[in-house]
Amino acid sequence: MAATTAPSTPTPALTFPRPIFAAVAPHPFLQAHLSASKPSKAPLRANTRTAHEFRRVGVNTGSLTHCNGSTVVRLGNTSAVCGVRAEILREEDVQGTTDYASSPDSSDDELEREREEISTLRLLVPNVELSTGSTPAHIPGSAPTSFAQTLITRVCSLLLSTSLVRLSDLRILYTPPSNPEDPDADPTPQLKGYWVLYIDIFYISIDGNVFDAAWLAVLAALKNSVIPRAFWDEDLETILCDDDPKEAHALTLRGLPIPSTFAMFEGKREWNESGEDDHEVDWVLSDPDAFEESVCRERVCVVVDCSSGKKGTKDGIVRRVEKSGGGVVDRETMKGLVKRAVDRWAEVEKAINGKP
Repeated sequence: MAATTAPSTPTPALTFPRPIFAAVAPHPFLQAHLSASKPSKAPLRANTRTAHEFRRVGVNTGSLTHCNGSTVVRLGNTSAVCGVRAEILREEDVQGTTDYASSPDSSDDELEREREEISTLRLLVPNVELSTGSTPAHIPGSAPTSFAQTLITRVCSLLLSTSLVRLSDLRILYTPPSNPEDPDADPTPQLKGYWVLYIDIFYISIDGNVFDAAWLAVLAALKNSVIPRAFWDEDLETILCDDDPKEAHALTLRGLPIPSTFAMFEGKREWNESGEDDHEVDWVLSDPDAFEESVCRERVCVVVDCSSGKKGTKDGIVRRVEKSGGGVVDRETMKGLVKRAVDRWAEVEKAINGKP
């Protein structure tokens, strides 16, 4: 009887689970997802979103009890809480307030004067805190990181450059019953103090695009803020606040600037025999998550405001453009990013204003 040999079994292919593949080779992992889509379909990222797709914005206002205004914003797995607290700054405690007594010559001079007064007197004070467990990079009990300091600077700079908060909402004026120098003339209002807004941003969890989440939380919290009526009491010679809620007033913001952040993913290029680039393999990713930010060198943030346009139109004003790293984005690409930001504005505006 002839001996029989057992059939040989094929050697199993070497495969990795998705989490291990992403951790060991993040760049090839993301490129594999973007390149796997059919030519007729939009490329899908590892988070199942298309390259142009933003995460849905969730806004919940009035979340904190002991604040003048508060909100919780969720952008995917990035969640931020913002609380606005108003405190009175008396005029006698501030030096140099007489420098702002004269009236400006034009509306542009008025806005510049407001920015200077708010900046010099520090009437808007943002702060950023990271909670334990919000991100692996944050160690509890450590000193403030450069990440938080940079974010504070960006938020403060955008607050000033957009003139979002009106100085008239922060000034506390007193109009005497008569003008002692000229009884027939109308009395001149006197500056007695300011409202200082402390804007605290607290991250619950971080999964990329922290600036958009922080700014949207600040924007929604300021729109939700209510300031009590402050008045000068001649008898006590001090500033008092009216405890009647009906006398309180909301902040009247200038416009609604909304940021949109993009990350440029540079895929591994393929070269032909002549040494030329065979085809383009770069992708512009809207609203990147933490994994995508770790493999992208170039980022762009576009801030637009479409609140001044006619209803039903998509005309917007570019308030700011920030770009860092890389050289993929050229003029034509930047035009496309501005269009994406304008298209997104209406969706975010509905979320902030509580519209369905």
